[in-house]
Amino acid sequence: MAAKSVFHFLIAVVILVSAFLTLVDGTSDMWKLSEIFSRRQASWQLIASEKRQADLAKIPPEWILEPQLLEDGRTRLSIVGDYIENLLDDKARYITEMDVPELVARMKDGLLTAVDVVTAFCKRAAYAHQLSNLLLEIRFDEAIKRAQELDAYFEKHKRLLGPLHGIPVTLKDQFHIKGLDTTMGFIGWIGTFEGEKGTGKERNVESELIRELNILGAIPIGKAPETNNNILGYAFNPYNRNLSTGGSSGGEGAMQALRGSAFGFGTDIGGSVSMPASFQGLFSIKPSAGRISFKDTANTGEGQEVMPTVVGIMGHSVDALQMIIKSLLSSEPWLHDPYALPIPWRSEKEYNPRNELGYKPAFGYLANDGVLTPHPPVSRAMEIVKEALANKGHQLIEWDWPHHRDTLEIHMHQSLIARGDGCPDVYDAVQLSGEPFVPEITNLFPNGKPRAPLPLPEYQQVISRMKVYRQRYLDYWTSTAERTGDRPVEAVISPVTPYAGVLPGKFYPSTYSSSVNVLDYASVVIPVTFANKDIDVVSPNFKALSDEDGLNMNEYDPEIYHGAPAAVQLVGRRLDEERLLSLAQLVVEALTDYRAEFGE
Repeated sequence: MAAKSVFHFLIAVVILVSAFLTLVDGTSDMWKLSEIFSRRQASWQLIASEKRQADLAKIPPEWILEPQLLEDGRTRLSIVGDYIENLLDDKARYITEMDVPELVARMKDGLLTAVDVVTAFCKRAAYAHQLSNLLLEIRFDEAIKRAQELDAYFEKHKRLLGPLHGIPVTLKDQFHIKGLDTTMGFIGWIGTFEGEKGTGKERNVESELIRELNILGAIPIGKAPETNNNILGYAFNPYNRNLSTGGSSGGEGAMQALRGSAFGFGTDIGGSVSMPASFQGLFSIKPSAGRISFKDTANTGEGQEVMPTVVGIMGHSVDALQMIIKSLLSSEPWLHDPYALPIPWRSEKEYNPRNELGYKPAFGYLANDGVLTPHPPVSRAMEIVKEALANKGHQLIEWDWPHHRDTLEIHMHQSLIARGDGCPDVYDAVQLSGEPFVPEITNLFPNGKPRAPLPLPEYQQVISRMKVYRQRYLDYWTSTAERTGDRPVEAVISPVTPYAGVLPGKFYPSTYSSSVNVLDYASVVIPVTFANKDIDVVSPNFKALSDEDGLNMNEYDPEIYHGAPAAVQLVGRRLDEERLLSLAQLVVEALTDYRAEFGE
């Protein structure tokens, strides 16, 4: 009884102190604790359900799919291409199959209006969302109103507002748009500003990227979720719904695969744009840090600037990626963001090696990193690109760098560089609502709690190791001039990941993606082919490099993976995005000619 009395006395003291501190300082830790308790009174499931219903209410009634159609769509293995297109009227289908450059050209010639374009993509996005739960935020009404304003501008001035005039765009739900929530999939962030109430910032902040898009004439129509979250659930791959969309920008990847907008933005710190693009047949660019502004964008681990999160773009052609990044840089983001590098778009003449008469750029070729052997569809995609470039007379230099595994240890081992702090902010965000951790992040919280932060001296040692790694890698790259007989290779061709898609819960860390972020290099993803159960089979002579490699290959099943896209990535040196995009277009043209000749 005495122990119980002491316990009750302590509770009373906590309540009295909390009340006192609330009067003195409304932002005190005790006030935050009581805020957590009060918000937990509402079931996290109920809050999530209300959020989903509020989003559905923003879809016009005439765009709501019949229950039978929904049931049919949700049971299909694939909903890309003909399936979703057959749900659309002819006009919407015609418009949404166009890429960004063609859409802009049609609006410039007066053949399409911004309202035509935005309405068509909003309708397709509405269908994509109902079939796959891909929008945490919807702003169709606001987008169409903005399109009307652009049409009025065009009518008055006889010119487009900007280079992306009337182009509908979706974004991963980290970018703040006035009037919308930004939750990053955290239920406790709904109706708040990054988990806090009463700041005056709720739904009243705009990311620098959004400011730029508005100036350029692009029109945000919605925001997509993390691959797995407790608001919308798991985002499955619309090409093959046995598989994941990939993380963490998987929701945006699926939206692009279903062409719910003309292009999309995600964020990347370990392949989070490149992987979803590769798994869903998309082009993407992951630039070096500082080329695209990250200002006023919600994030976890905001104080980590050693290997910062970057903004990446997903779309449907190299031309589109080039047009978008060139447009963004024309807005001079460095005048508004101290971390945006003052590097305007650099001239095609200077940064396009294809312009040099008689020069054939050489490429590095990394077929296997010695850590995880690529699944058969990925290996076949690599071979196709190799043969296509060889047919055009390009040198391909075997990339035999022996230290790939180091990037896993620098980047991911116990979240060293990326999250050496133990992820307390993620933990606090989840605790706000009492929602469970999604499986993809449970490893960050052994025993349900954040890890102890890495001591600063140890953290600095890892950073020093990263700096040494970067120098050694650059030296190796430069040394390839000895093998080409001319210049070092212009870019390296490699898998994006060792797997042709991911089975939910079966992800293995990969150096193919982690290395790009450790080095702060730029990369462009190029879709190549699709998994084919009749030809993409594991060789009977396959010998695993390690137990981990064996487990990875054992997860591959030709029947399950059939139809999944397979891609490669082109990796360029730091801040070399213009050259890399030119080289990517060269690869695409070589692939086009190769397919015309050989039918693959």
